[in-house]
Amino acid sequence: MLAIQTLKRPQVFMRIFGAAFSGALATLAFAPYSFWPAMLVALVSLLLLIHGQSPKRAAFIGFGWGLGQFGTGVGWVYVVIEKFGGLPTAVGLILIALLVIYLALYPALFSFILRRVSLPLPLSYLLFAPSLWLLIDWFRGWFLTGFPWLWPGYSQIDGPLASFAPMFGVQGITLALLIIAGSVAITVLTRKVSALAPALVVALVGTLSSQINWVQETGKDVDVAMVQGNVPQELKWLPSQRWPTLLSYQDMTRQNWDADIVIWPEAAIPALERDLPDFLARLDAAAINNHTALITGVLDQTPDGRFFNNVITLGENGENGYTYPAKQSYSKHHLLVFGEFVPFEDLLRPLAPLFNLPMSSFSRGTYTQPNINAKGYQLAPAICYEIAFNDQVRQSLTPDSDFILTLSNDTWFGRSIGPHQHLEIARMRALENGKPVLRATNTGLTAAIGYHGELIKQIPQFETEVLRAKVPTTTGQTPYTQFGDLPLYGWILLSLGAAFWMGRRQKATSV
Repeated sequence: MLAIQTLKRPQVFMRIFGAAFSGALATLAFAPYSFWPAMLVALVSLLLLIHGQSPKRAAFIGFGWGLGQFGTGVGWVYVVIEKFGGLPTAVGLILIALLVIYLALYPALFSFILRRVSLPLPLSYLLFAPSLWLLIDWFRGWFLTGFPWLWPGYSQIDGPLASFAPMFGVQGITLALLIIAGSVAITVLTRKVSALAPALVVALVGTLSSQINWVQETGKDVDVAMVQGNVPQELKWLPSQRWPTLLSYQDMTRQNWDADIVIWPEAAIPALERDLPDFLARLDAAAINNHTALITGVLDQTPDGRFFNNVITLGENGENGYTYPAKQSYSKHHLLVFGEFVPFEDLLRPLAPLFNLPMSSFSRGTYTQPNINAKGYQLAPAICYEIAFNDQVRQSLTPDSDFILTLSNDTWFGRSIGPHQHLEIARMRALENGKPVLRATNTGLTAAIGYHGELIKQIPQFETEVLRAKVPTTTGQTPYTQFGDLPLYGWILLSLGAAFWMGRRQKATSV
C-alpha cells in the first residue's frame, strides 16, 4: 500500500518517465544508429535519477529505464512472432511485452541493490555500481540459456573505448562506461570538477592502449567468396524449392571457384545432409578440382533421431574426399530458445503454433569443438546466435586459428534493426580476439570483418549476391583471448572489498 501511494507522487512518475526516455536513448548507441555517446548519457541519467531515492523507488525507476531500452532495442523480436508464430496480433504483442518486462527487471535489480547498499557516493558510483552492473549482465547472459544482447559495451565498437576490448572483452568496455558514468554523475551531484578524475584516467588508458598492436598481420591475404542466397524463409523448406535453391547456390559458386574459400550461410542446403550424399560428393569433387574449399551450413539427423544444426567443409579440407557424415564438421551448441528448442515442450507445444516453429527440436553439440579446416586455414565456427556468447567464441580459438566463422539466417527478423545489432556483435568478437570474422548470411548482412572489428566489405540485405574480399590473417593472441574475463573477476573482488572496507572505515571515523 505504501509503495502504491509513493508511486502516485508526480515527482516519482516524472523520474520513471525520464528513465524510460533515457533507456530508449541508449538504443541509439547501437547499430544501425551507432551514436555511441548516447549510451554514456543514458547511464549517467539513470544514476542521477535513482540518487537519493529509496530502494523501492529506485527499482521502479530502473524498471522504467529497462522498459525504454529493451522496448526499443529488442522489440524487433515481434517480427518473428508476427510472421512465423501463427498467433493473433494481440497475443503476439503480449508475448513481446512479457519479454521486455522480463529484461527490464535487470536494470530494476541493479537500481534496487545500488540504493539498498549504503555506501558513500564515490564508493557507490565508482566501485560498487560498475561491479554490480557486470554481475547482473553476466547473470542475464547465463540465466535461461542466456540473453547477452545489448550489453552496453557493444555500443562503443566505433567509439574511443573500443580499445578496451582486446584487453578485457566487451564487458571491459562496459566497466569503463560505468566508471565514466559514475564519475560524471558524481561531478553533477557534488559540483566538484575533481570528481572527473576517474573518467579522465579511463580515457587516458583507452587512448594509450589503442596504440598497442596485440596481434600481428601474417602478410597473407585470403581470398574469400561468401554467397548470399536471399531465399525467402517461407519458401526455403518447400520440397518444390529444394533443387531451385541448390542450383542457385551452385550457379553463384561456379563463378567464384577461383577463391581460396567459398562460404554458404546457415542451413543453406534445404535438406538433411544424410539425404544428399551424392550431391555433396559432387560438390566436394568440384571444389577439389578447383583447388578450393567450400563451407556450408546443413542440418542433419542422427540414427537415434536427434537433429543438429551443422557446419561442414568440402573440397580441400585435409580429408580424402567426402563421405557421409562429413569428417570436418561443427554442431551448434548454444541453441535459441523456442527457435531451436522448446523448454517444457510436452507442456508448451500443444498451446500455440509459436512453440512449434519449424526446426525447433535440435540437440546441442559440445561446448568447444575442434576448428574446421578449409584449404589449410583453421576456422572457429559460431552459428547465428552463438556469436553473442563471447566466452564460448574465445574458448573455441586456438593459437593456430586463422578466422572466426559465423553463419546465420537473419531472414526471421526482416528489415528490423536486429540483423544490424547481430553484425555489430560479430564485429566485437573480431576486435576482442584480434581475428578476422567471416559472416555469411542468407539475406544479409553478409560481411568480411577485419581483426580490428572494421568492415572490410559488406553487401546489402535482401540482394542475391556474392561478397568477394581479400581478408588479412593475423598471428598471436590478445590478452582477452588468453585470459578471458579473469581480470574482470579480479576487479570485482578488489573493488567490492575496497568499497565495503572503506565504507566501514569512513563510518567508524565519523562516529
